[in-house]
Amino acid sequence: LWRWGYCARLLKTNHLRTAASNTSFPAVWMLLAQYSGRIPGLFVVVKKNTFFTMAETVEDKANAELYLPHPGVRGMTVLNREAFKRTVVVPALKVKKEIVSRVLKSLKQSVLQRPGLKRVVEDPEDEDSRFIILDPHKIPDFSLGESEQEVLKQLSVPPEVSRYSLELSYENFKSEEILRAVLPEGQEVTSGFSRVGHIAHLNLREHQLPYRHLIGQVIMDKNPGVSCVVNKTNIIDSTYRNFEMEVLAGENNLVTKVKENNIVYELDFSKVYWNPRLSTEHGRVVELLRPGDALFDVCAGVGPFAIPAARRGCRVLANDLNPQAHAWLLHNCRLNKVHGRVKAFNMDGRDFLRGPVRDQLSEELPLLTEGQTTAFHIVMNLPALAVEFLDVFRHLLVGEPCSPAALPTVHCYGFSKHSDPARDIQERAEAALGASLAGRCSTFQVRNVAPNKEMLCISFQIPADVLYKRPCP
Repeated sequence: LWRWGYCARLLKTNHLRTAASNTSFPAVWMLLAQYSGRIPGLFVVVKKNTFFTMAETVEDKANAELYLPHPGVRGMTVLNREAFKRTVVVPALKVKKEIVSRVLKSLKQSVLQRPGLKRVVEDPEDEDSRFIILDPHKIPDFSLGESEQEVLKQLSVPPEVSRYSLELSYENFKSEEILRAVLPEGQEVTSGFSRVGHIAHLNLREHQLPYRHLIGQVIMDKNPGVSCVVNKTNIIDSTYRNFEMEVLAGENNLVTKVKENNIVYELDFSKVYWNPRLSTEHGRVVELLRPGDALFDVCAGVGPFAIPAARRGCRVLANDLNPQAHAWLLHNCRLNKVHGRVKAFNMDGRDFLRGPVRDQLSEELPLLTEGQTTAFHIVMNLPALAVEFLDVFRHLLVGEPCSPAALPTVHCYGFSKHSDPARDIQERAEAALGASLAGRCSTFQVRNVAPNKEMLCISFQIPADVLYKRPCP
């Protein structure tokens, strides 16, 4: 503080006229620099934190723009790949072709590492030499550092850096770079998507819709194996769990094949629900099952719970209201050779629980003897509505309760926008059941669906006083 005060007094008393006549920052700096010897240490810090940082920021900006597509593509809605061509000047090192590999190995931290661009190019004026393209981010001022010069000295290579004109085309740019160059500045760029076999599934925002066909073509170009790109045009239908979609690029073929947890499924993506982000959750629940257990899958879809459970040696009753999902479920059971262990139904979820599930439980639970380890699991994977379906378990069975260990375990999925999602889904489940689950349930956070919207799974054994209706004396 004393040093700054001393500096201010010097400015005010000795150089007031100079400062008043030219108040630009460089002039003030030059004025203060005259007294740097009188105030040790002060101006070293100012110089380091101001001028060096400013120069570095300008250089970083130049480097960031080095690989941007041609600015003329801004606002393009129909993809023109030729318009992305441009030439940039990059640092290069001229070396004899016999030692190219040795130089590449020694300068691997400074050599260009961008996919799709050659690191070694021919010298049109000397067939015995080659140009090694250097990374402009590592060599921003076209001069090598001391360590690189020392390496070249040992290899007897002149350390002079040449300026090489590098031709860039559409193929050399990443999808994010292309879309950022095309969409209006400052607007969000969508490059992420869900991969379902050969289909890329996008959820575009309103401001991206005028560019949707271009976006689709870029996604298809830059992702090998993708031959169809679609965009969701409405929210998921809560009845059949599918949605309308628009084909943005590629073939209009929405029947695809996917592989999840080493199991192959085939499906029509436009007719059934499939989410590749749920593979970990499918695997987690199936790992809870043991051979001989029974699984009742209320909203089975094309079989991501039912089929791996059957392959694990479980008996499975699988249901889906969507006729298309039911048909693909049967197809995938045959495809994976588990059709003998899966009974498939095409019913409303409540009717499935009050019909085949109740019949199976009524038949098997009274026969269980002490020490038997068969477990019954009920999966309700319809997050938009499943929690409200839990009231179907109220007095579903009639008679004396079975052993507490044999009570069916429910895995019910739901969405929550609450600040405490676990507490929220538990309270909603308790309200539907008409009983407390405190101390006898667990919640698992599956995934973040949207900002402030979580998908959770609540697991619990159905309380005996909820499941059973005792007959009158």
